[in-house]
Amino acid sequence: MFESLSDKLNGAFARMTGKGRLSETDIDEALREVRLSLLEADVDFKVTRSFVRAVKDRAAEENIFASLSPGQTVIRIVNEELVKILGGETAELERGEAPPTVIMLVGLQGVGKTTSAAKLARLLGEQDESVAIAACDLRRPAAIDQLRQLGTDLGVHVYHEDPAKSSPLQVAKNAVKEAQRNNTHYLILDTSGRIAIDDELMEELEDIRDAVNPIESLLVVDAMTGQDAVRSGTEFQERIGLTGIIMTKMDGDARGGAALSMRSVTGVPIKYIGVSERPNGLEQYHPDRMASRILGMGDVQTLIEKAEEQFDTDQAAALEQKLRSQQFDLNDMLQQLQAFKKMGGMADIIGMIPGMGSLKGRMNPKDMDESRITRVEAMIHSMTAGERANPKLINGSRRKRIADGSGTTASDVNQLLGQFRQMQKMMKKISSGKGKRAIMGMLEGR
Repeated sequence: MFESLSDKLNGAFARMTGKGRLSETDIDEALREVRLSLLEADVDFKVTRSFVRAVKDRAAEENIFASLSPGQTVIRIVNEELVKILGGETAELERGEAPPTVIMLVGLQGVGKTTSAAKLARLLGEQDESVAIAACDLRRPAAIDQLRQLGTDLGVHVYHEDPAKSSPLQVAKNAVKEAQRNNTHYLILDTSGRIAIDDELMEELEDIRDAVNPIESLLVVDAMTGQDAVRSGTEFQERIGLTGIIMTKMDGDARGGAALSMRSVTGVPIKYIGVSERPNGLEQYHPDRMASRILGMGDVQTLIEKAEEQFDTDQAAALEQKLRSQQFDLNDMLQQLQAFKKMGGMADIIGMIPGMGSLKGRMNPKDMDESRITRVEAMIHSMTAGERANPKLINGSRRKRIADGSGTTASDVNQLLGQFRQMQKMMKKISSGKGKRAIMGMLEGR
């Protein structure tokens, strides 16, 4: 989402860091580019003006013109001020003293409220919390069925009632009673939406809020809608009283200004962001990590957390043993590729590696196509156990059988085997310690 903004900001900073000394004119020119970049990214003009003024004031206060590395000092100041407008500290989800902690999701129609409810339930469930969802959207015919299917897929209980015999308020009240009986830690209310805000919607939400007293009232907004999301956020805040925001579709190609403006304009913290359509595509929002990614500095912490989610201790130990004994085979390669795919794919991971964010927009989309991983999976699954353990067994006839069984070509199989040999060499270097030091140096920015 922030590729264009990142490229422009990095371009402005590159010109500064290339100079040994900076004049006030240099700073003014760089900040003019920053201001234009933010406005083009659809950041609120008041937020932009305040941000640029804060950076300029701090640059004067810290006397960067006498600094030995003035360019780096300006980037540090920009990063710190960007963290501030993005929210400052990470905002945690509140929890009530007695179950259930009621979380009411509100928002306009089509912003991803129902899928966000399911994703949030999954995320909380991974923290060993019991979670239920209440289908309070009785206006959209498919909403209850959609939520029930999502609940089935994720193993989350969905409370629902017949729309013809109930009301959103009654569903919410009865869902709370059931959650109390079952000692459910969290109850998520998926409420109705509209194409535009109206009094009927607000009165319905106010009635639910007053009846069940939610600990969290989270506004779900679509980052692709730009400043419209900010405006709707302000209206919901005034009428409902929000405690946080879930910003969806952060993996889209919009300019991203809503994310940069939302906290400053509404005064409400962003708590979660939707980064993909996958069930695990909801992440806690960290302002410092977001600022780092926007400025092309990567996001090592999130990368580590994603990796830790996909690799348990036993798997890591077994893989390390195989590397030491140089027994890395196609089964191991398949396992690593599947874990890599679950982490979010090539494009997301590249953006998290320090210094590589700028490459993301310049890479050939075909090189980041996840369907290539799917084809590799199909080819490995078409092999026998012996072929996976010892790829040297694969001759011409076996290669044709694997290609036919996976819907690929013999050339594709040859390419896979070549990639495997390269991966073997890389793993051998990692196991020797040289590769480990190189990788850690890259991640730490050395």
